[in-house]
Amino acid sequence: MTHQMRLDGKKILIGVTGSIAAYKACELVRLYLKAGAEVRVVMSESAKRFVSPLTFEALSGHKVLHLETESWESDLNHIGIGEWADLLIIAPATANTINKMSNGIADNLLLQTALAYPRTLLLCPAANTRMIEHPVTVASMKLLKLHRIEVVEPHSGLLACQTVGNGAMAEPETIFAVSLKHLFEDEYWKNRRVVVTGGGTIERIDDVRYLSNFSSGKMAEALVTALYAKGADVCYITTKEPQAIPPVHVIKVESAKEMMQYIQDSLRVAKKGVLTKPSFHSETGRPELVQKAPWLFMAAAVSDYTPAFAQRGKLKKEALGDTWRLELVKNPDILASIDKTGIKTLAFKAEMDARKALEHARRALVEKKVDAVALNILDAEHGFGSDTNAITLVTEEERAEIPRSTKTDVALALLEKLETA
Repeated sequence: MTHQMRLDGKKILIGVTGSIAAYKACELVRLYLKAGAEVRVVMSESAKRFVSPLTFEALSGHKVLHLETESWESDLNHIGIGEWADLLIIAPATANTINKMSNGIADNLLLQTALAYPRTLLLCPAANTRMIEHPVTVASMKLLKLHRIEVVEPHSGLLACQTVGNGAMAEPETIFAVSLKHLFEDEYWKNRRVVVTGGGTIERIDDVRYLSNFSSGKMAEALVTALYAKGADVCYITTKEPQAIPPVHVIKVESAKEMMQYIQDSLRVAKKGVLTKPSFHSETGRPELVQKAPWLFMAAAVSDYTPAFAQRGKLKKEALGDTWRLELVKNPDILASIDKTGIKTLAFKAEMDARKALEHARRALVEKKVDAVALNILDAEHGFGSDTNAITLVTEEERAEIPRSTKTDVALALLEKLETA
């Protein structure tokens, strides 16, 4: 699951339509429950042919809304259950459901619930390739995207009809990740471009050996998750293969020089602002450019030195001899070198000497000309690769302590403090 993002107190309504992919909705319910959310389910009558309402009742602990259970003595009806929910997710959404929704047709309880729902709705299509790519269905999805509805796009795969093509419902983990920004979005980070770096840089000695460090990239991934959830437009530059992050733009790099190049390119793009989709309430219906000062989160552990002469192929130990003197040269100081005009910057600093850590953080604030430093003190118990973190946020005006917690919780707390930095 996406970096243990907690959803305590959040209320999720899942709508299930008549598709073989209905079984995936069971896993989706489980993911939200594991994250601490309260989950309820509304089903079309055709969905009951694939999964029993009893299955969802056993999983969620709530009565499922369908034709036989609708009641006006409680909120178990197409109006009340929508008012209860923070987010409505229709997964799977058949081509029939998509085309009916785009025309305002509400001839079953699920469609009635969707039509009456007052907030953002996530639509997760699942259908045969020819059905999902039919011009009518394509037009319906384009229309729905203008009306508070986000489509979690299907992917190509082996379909129930034993053909391979587009139309397989997005995986539950992807749907969960996309939903985060509709549950945590705030005005400061919404549509703000942010560049995050992560992992330890790789400095090649030859084609099989390199210099690096023990950075796991976990804190960077937690930041990516938290920023995405807050509504930011995230570019993630990393040396690691991402493990559990939402669908953001990822750039894989190796060396410090390569990372620096892509940071500069990404910041140039970030300064141009974010082109938003037309909103339901837009007077013109046209996209608009949102310009907010971008942030750079320098969470990568950049190697201080790189081999002076990287070799092609593999250096043989017979040729190197008993003693190998590897000549190293200094890498560029990325944060000190890049143009920070028009951007805000957060540097991460790992220290092992607790007595001098704060002094070093304050010096980095001045020498690297950054807006804030996130100081992380490592020890034998809490080193690289751990699932928790504790940070001291240092700015010119103040010092704020973020107590030890999961890295995602620390990331969320960090973003809240940076809003006023």
